[in-house]
Amino acid sequence: MTADGAPVIDVTGLTKVFGKKTVVDHLDMRVGRGEIYGFLGPNGSGKTTFIRMLCGLLRPDAGSGTCLGFDVRSQAELIKPHVGYMSQKFSLYEDMTVRENLDFISRMYGVADRAAAIGRTIERMNLRRVRDQLAGPLSGGWKQRLALAACMIHEPRLLLLDEPTAGVDPMARRDFWDEVHKLAGEGITALISTHYMDEAERCHRLAYIAYGHLLATGTVAAIVAAEGLVTYEVTGPNLYALIDRLRGLPGVEQVVAFGVTLHVSGRDAAALEASLAPYRREPLTFRRIPSNLEEVFISLMRKALS
Repeated sequence: MTADGAPVIDVTGLTKVFGKKTVVDHLDMRVGRGEIYGFLGPNGSGKTTFIRMLCGLLRPDAGSGTCLGFDVRSQAELIKPHVGYMSQKFSLYEDMTVRENLDFISRMYGVADRAAAIGRTIERMNLRRVRDQLAGPLSGGWKQRLALAACMIHEPRLLLLDEPTAGVDPMARRDFWDEVHKLAGEGITALISTHYMDEAERCHRLAYIAYGHLLATGTVAAIVAAEGLVTYEVTGPNLYALIDRLRGLPGVEQVVAFGVTLHVSGRDAAALEASLAPYRREPLTFRRIPSNLEEVFISLMRKALS
C-alpha cells in the first residue's frame, strides 16, 4: 500500500492491442507497498507490454486503474519519475564508466545532489571496484548490478524489473534477490518478471499469464493448491524407456525426468492412478509427492492452449 493505505498498483481490465492481436487482454492486478510480486509467463505472453503500460511507456487501449496513485491512462507522465524500470536488455552506455552512467541517469531524473546520490548508490550496490571501469566489458553480474543501481539512483517507490537476471550466474542472481528483499523491507514495491521457478518462489505473490490472459494469482502455496495437480515420483531402471509408454495415457498430463527419477503428473487423480497401476511392480517404485511450481505452470499453460 502507499502511504495513505492505497495499493501501489491497482488496475482492472488493462488491455493492449497491436493491429489485430490483443497482447494483453483485460488483465487485473493489485499490489501493495513493499510487496515483491512475481510476474510469470511464456515468451510473448504480454508481460513486457503490461509492465510498459504501468510505467507510462505505453498507453492502454482499454481498462483503468492507478499506479502509485496516478491514473495509468491520463497521468502517465506523473508515474515515470517515481518508477525504476529495468529492461531485459542492458540499456546503459557501454562506452561510459559506471560512475558516468549513474551521473547521466541522475541528470535525466533531475536528482538534486548528484554526487551524494551517486556515492550512496555505488556503496549500496557494492560497485566500488568497478566504478571507474567502462560498462561494456563488465560481466553479466556487474552489468545487472549497475542496471539496478541506475533504477535506484532517483529513489523510486516502485521497481518494474523485466527479466532482470537473464544471463547472469547463480551467485549474482542470489545477490540481486537479497538486495530486492532489502528494498522491500524499506517499503519499495517490486514487480518482477522471470522465467526462473526458484526466483518465483522468493516472491510474496505471483501472477501467471499466457497469451495475454491471467491464469493464476496468489502465493506459491495457493497457486499450487488451486491447480489440484497430483504428482508421482518414479524410481527404477530404464526410466527413459518408460517416458514414451506413459505419455498420452488417460490422466497423464506430464512425464518429466528429474535426475534419476521421473515425475508423472495429472489433475484427474483416478485416471492417473488407473494408468499407472499396470506399472506398479518391481523394480519400479511409485511415491506420491507434492507438485512443484514448474509442474503447475506447465499444466496451466496446457490448459490455456486446449
